[in-house]
Amino acid sequence: MNGRKLLFLLGFGITLLTNSIMADDVKARAIMEKVDARDDGKTIEQDMLMVLIDKNGNERKRDLKSYEKDFGADEYKILFFKSPADVKNTAFLTYDYDDPSRDDDQWLYLPALKKVKRIPSADKSSSFMGSDFSYFDMTDRDLEDYDFKLLKETKVRGHDAWMIEATPRNQEVIDESGYTKTIAIVRKDNYMVVRAINFMTNGKKKYLDLKKIHQESGIWLVDNMTMTTKKGKTTVHKTILTFNNIKLNRPIDDNIFTTRRLEKGL
Repeated sequence: MNGRKLLFLLGFGITLLTNSIMADDVKARAIMEKVDARDDGKTIEQDMLMVLIDKNGNERKRDLKSYEKDFGADEYKILFFKSPADVKNTAFLTYDYDDPSRDDDQWLYLPALKKVKRIPSADKSSSFMGSDFSYFDMTDRDLEDYDFKLLKETKVRGHDAWMIEATPRNQEVIDESGYTKTIAIVRKDNYMVVRAINFMTNGKKKYLDLKKIHQESGIWLVDNMTMTTKKGKTTVHKTILTFNNIKLNRPIDDNIFTTRRLEKGL
């Protein structure tokens, strides 16, 4: 769940649209198709530090290990919590299917219960392990589920960018995601979503900011990112993710991405 795909946690992991009849902005959709087409590698292995910050500034830190791998057009991801003790050996597995007619699969292993739990669609808008990311954020969204609109051209940290609005096309998508719309900032030079605002059905907003990115072998990766939940101007909660020891396009055994491996752990 590095920046290569975490930027899609906000809804920009896109399957190319085959329906030529569209009610949205052709230019905005073309930009998002290029976001989807951007090379993000075949595999990635990395260490992660998750920092959870509550409204009073209190912090909780969690160490994780993650693996991602492309299986044809599909992508599998697995996360292992290494510390602290209250979350150690918890593990999360997700299968992102390219086929828009097929629901993505997600499983969570809870060591206290010694049980693998499948995440149903009705629960995907809930928080992932107390963070500001939801289970829905952990998978890619399908292009045909959204109308896109180019709001304006802008700049972010000195780089030219587009501001694009994504609106769900039906209530089912809203109910599953918990979002009524998303506004994303896409850098023109690398087609990365570097900032975004998710408008939640409960009236709150979640702000994504890719604080630091770098390029490796022609592929852009994220070093540090934040997701901040706000109610009005008040910060309710914040999650900081930092990525280290990133290994790109190295061999990863297929057997890592199984529910059995969730139970076995690292």
